[in-house]
Amino acid sequence: MPAPPRTIPSSPALRDARWLRSSYSTGANNCVETARPTTGALAGLLAVRDSKAPDGPALLFSPGSWTEFLNGVR
Repeated sequence: MPAPPRTIPSSPALRDARWLRSSYSTGANNCVETARPTTGALAGLLAVRDSKAPDGPALLFSPGSWTEFLNGVR
């Protein structure tokens, strides 16, 4: 099974994803949004996109990679 791509256009591939905005986001739309696709080849990955560009690309992370990223930021 080939590995999924690292980025994917948000609009077609993640059309039905439920995007959540960070609780730290202000009304100025200056934060990130995340989604967890539940179907298809992207199921189980975490998608992250810029809230200012919802039709732009999304970065895809495995659960372990996302946890490592968060631990590094902390």
